[in-house]
Amino acid sequence: MKVKEFMITDVISIKENTSIKELLEILVSYRIGGVPVVDSNNKLVGVVSDGDVIRYLKPNSQTVFDMFSIVMVSEPEKLTDKLQYALEKPVSIMMKRKDIKTIDAECELDDALRLFSKYHFKKIPVLDNTETVIGVISRGDLLRHITNEIILRDNSL
Repeated sequence: MKVKEFMITDVISIKENTSIKELLEILVSYRIGGVPVVDSNNKLVGVVSDGDVIRYLKPNSQTVFDMFSIVMVSEPEKLTDKLQYALEKPVSIMMKRKDIKTIDAECELDDALRLFSKYHFKKIPVLDNTETVIGVISRGDLLRHITNEIILRDNSL
């Protein structure tokens, strides 16, 4: 079975200049955990996940500076303070750009299983031979496909 048989083709993607606020609205309204980041030609330039957002929005903890026996203490940052200056920033400041794993639509189901098990990703962008995003597969898509198309259709399993 090929990846193209179970990938999601109605891909929700964003641009690098999308604000963090817009990204959060997309993730919540579509109930998804991440999106590919594409350029104007729909070429993959990065990915951003809910985990990236959580790590970025984490308030800074209290910091102690020792400058020649003069101690300066910065107060712990609050989430509301962090949100005030972070929400309008572009996703480009926190998106992953390197070591992004992708898969081709012609790859086999086993290839997708190997990628998910080795790298522990939730979603993997599906690219064509021009590096254009044409789909996305998630762990849930993979498990649904295995259950519906293999287990439930084969009564011997």
